[in-house]
Amino acid sequence: MRSRRTTVLGACLALALGLGGLPLVAQAQSFQAMDRQPLDRIVAVVNESAIMQNDLAERVTQARSQLAGRGIEAPPLSVLREQILDQMIVEEIQLQMARDAGLSIDDTELNAQVRAIAESNAMTLEQFADALEADGLSLAVVREEVRREMLLREFQQRRVANRVSVSDREVEQFMEQQGASREQARQAVFQRKANQELEVWLQEIRSQAFVDNRLR
Repeated sequence: MRSRRTTVLGACLALALGLGGLPLVAQAQSFQAMDRQPLDRIVAVVNESAIMQNDLAERVTQARSQLAGRGIEAPPLSVLREQILDQMIVEEIQLQMARDAGLSIDDTELNAQVRAIAESNAMTLEQFADALEADGLSLAVVREEVRREMLLREFQQRRVANRVSVSDREVEQFMEQQGASREQARQAVFQRKANQELEVWLQEIRSQAFVDNRLR
């Protein structure tokens, strides 16, 4: 039987970042536990911000749990820690850029998304909060993590969508190959190209930022 934590986290992963519901490459979001480890240290500096060891440890724990839940063997711990830290670095760069651009997620949008997550678990908001509390999480912490994911998604859409164009010929070729309708073909081609462009853009912003990875 799946625990409530597994169900809740699985629903929140439906917030996968990307364009048009397209999953961001190797992206797996997680919630921070309420209790923190007593010792902490900086594992990376991103421009003028720091990523802490405790935050990395929480993300690694969540990633291993998610992989196990899908029957996927996790890579060696040292490799997984490097992969997760790299994700956190890229996320931090985007968050800094989003803040500099004046982007934000208002409470109305946030409340609607949190309620949708609760409903996807067949729970009321109150039941959702109780389930989180039973797993050592708080609704307030979860709300801020969801707000963060929404902000990243909105920023990516603004930055990447304008870099993607789809020609009629590309749409027609997809229709011929896949037997899809014109609208389905256009969406599929756009998503494929957007995902490719997203990878390029993430590499660009990573190369332009000051990053001091202290895990190595």
